[in-house]
Amino acid sequence: MSEETTPYNGPERVFSGVQPTGNLHLGNYLGALKKFVALQHEHDCLFCVVDWHAITMPYDIGALKTNTRQIAAAYLASGLDPNKAIIFAQSSVTAHVELAWYFNCVARMGWLERMTQFKEKAGKDKERASVGLFDYPVLQAADILAYKATHVPVGEDQKQHLELSRDIADKFNRDFDAPGFFPMPEPLIKGPGARVMSLKDASKKMSKSDPSDLSRINLTDDADAMAKKIKKAKTDPEPLPATLEELADRPEARNLVGIYAALKGCGDQDVLNEYGGQGFGTFKPALSEVVVESLSPVTQKFNDWLAEPDAIDEVLRNGGEKAAEIADPIISDVRDIVGLWKSA
Repeated sequence: MSEETTPYNGPERVFSGVQPTGNLHLGNYLGALKKFVALQHEHDCLFCVVDWHAITMPYDIGALKTNTRQIAAAYLASGLDPNKAIIFAQSSVTAHVELAWYFNCVARMGWLERMTQFKEKAGKDKERASVGLFDYPVLQAADILAYKATHVPVGEDQKQHLELSRDIADKFNRDFDAPGFFPMPEPLIKGPGARVMSLKDASKKMSKSDPSDLSRINLTDDADAMAKKIKKAKTDPEPLPATLEELADRPEARNLVGIYAALKGCGDQDVLNEYGGQGFGTFKPALSEVVVESLSPVTQKFNDWLAEPDAIDEVLRNGGEKAAEIADPIISDVRDIVGLWKSA
């Protein structure tokens, strides 16, 4: 779809969210949380626990609130500051679902039918999948555009959904003759650690849904568990190569080198300069040390926050109020643009 002719002239704003569907892991930390912490010093940021998205699939009703607190605790333990970034639960700001309805009337079935994640999650029995699962990319667009967010830190697997958000924003602006009202949100996918793979199968992304706990390092793991998982991580029999070209065809080695580099804040080649030619018997203990050194303080802070659920709730309440202060005037403008009757 073509770009809008009138550019968006509002402030830059970053939005992202994480589903409360279980413990976070190293991949979430490197691919999202660590980047969120850096972004809060550079942009106006909103970081959301997307609990409405969590109910599109079967879930444990009793665990949803607990899981929402856990994601908020992980945000805070990783270094997000409620005085610098807005941290809130999606369901506390009704603007998300109201805007999603307007976007449902703008988006087209064909757009959603092309979404690969629906096909993956619904599987072969897509006729039995919920309408919410089919439609949740529209809610994602509303999550972003309820705040007129201009940038979204996303992984490669979410890039298609961000393109949908751009298409919806563009069509809304054109359909309702509101040029430049919604921005065309841009992806932020730069930096190391954007895609951390399973420790047991480097062809798959590290995932909290993987049945093998050895496939991931959880933020709740203690130092011994972290070291054990690195020791048992799948590798090949060859020593580490000296160049990135040689590393390219070795997925397990590339994954472990990438984890080391992301945690140390250096490049993959820097790691190879230090460990190239050496075996995994030398590299894995060094990697374990870096993982434990980096994640243990996060784990401790995470547990400290979980011990204070009222404090987490206060952060979420305050964040929800701040988020609503941004979204509510935007939704009021949207109602006017689409021609809805208002009582006041």
